[in-house]
Amino acid sequence: MHALAGLRTISRTLLQGYVYRTQATEAQKSSDTETRLVTAVSGFPKPGSAYNIDNILKGQIGDDAYFVARHVDQWTTSEFGEDVPATTDNPSGAGGDPDNARGASAAPGNADVIGVADGVGGWRAYGVDPGQFSSNLMKCCERLVVAGYFNGCQPASLLAQGFREMQENKHQIIGSSTACLMMLSHQDLKLYTANIGDSGFLVVRQGEVVHRSQEQQHYFNTPFQLSLPPTHLQSEVLSDRPESADSYEFSVEDGDVILLATDGIFDNVPDKMLIAEMYKVQHCKDTHTLQQTANSIALMARRLSRDPQFLSPFSKNALLAGIDAEGGKPDDITVLLATVNL
Repeated sequence: MHALAGLRTISRTLLQGYVYRTQATEAQKSSDTETRLVTAVSGFPKPGSAYNIDNILKGQIGDDAYFVARHVDQWTTSEFGEDVPATTDNPSGAGGDPDNARGASAAPGNADVIGVADGVGGWRAYGVDPGQFSSNLMKCCERLVVAGYFNGCQPASLLAQGFREMQENKHQIIGSSTACLMMLSHQDLKLYTANIGDSGFLVVRQGEVVHRSQEQQHYFNTPFQLSLPPTHLQSEVLSDRPESADSYEFSVEDGDVILLATDGIFDNVPDKMLIAEMYKVQHCKDTHTLQQTANSIALMARRLSRDPQFLSPFSKNALLAGIDAEGGKPDDITVLLATVNL
């Protein structure tokens, strides 16, 4: 079990298979009015995988990975109230209307950023751990956010930067991964997202879906993916560009509920069931309650993935593709649940 609220505290008393991780933003320490996203993470490795609490606490669940980060530049204007231009040392730039308290403290790079990635399991046939690629991709993105080397309304650029870091690493990590990033910009209070493959998101307001990502598939069960194959396999491995990611932007309202997840959720849990759970935590600011709901969604996905009689979203899509399939799809399960608090 893992709880994170400002400072991290870790308890190892509950190791039944799900991760308990909550994160309130740093500003929540002093004032709830400063909080933008309140988050909780839960999930399970696929059946047969070793349960490693240390990996989970570091952001890896089986072949899945995730991160939760926040960047706030405290120096957004000069002492004369002038905008500070973006530079190498200040990549996010600065600015804001001194007559607008929210704008005055919100530079373009100020944002809450969350992300999930799903390593492509087929690499095991080549002796490669698929979780290493997804984990490193998310770590690269997280480092860039924390350091402020990103634009708070361009998640696709952040994804491309993180992928480029991996390409340029002396010890290149072989593998492939889907990914979904989401930013809540503190400047305009909009959500900006980038999704490549079949990870994705749902945004629910008053029990209704107001935004949803769409899967990117080359063909059934073969999603778009970022890849770094060895030279001798380059012609055999699917490799999509970060620029191929679907990008979305939209305004949010206080109390909106966000679910960011890998396909272990979407392949096994119908939207109707997800929405019913998300509705329970609209306007929720309590991390314990939010964590309980994240755990409930993860447990639901695991149960349905093991039900051979359940007509899951995965089995429905298989039938549409002319493939006879029943039941759920055993897989790694990662759910990142968040509420917007403005």
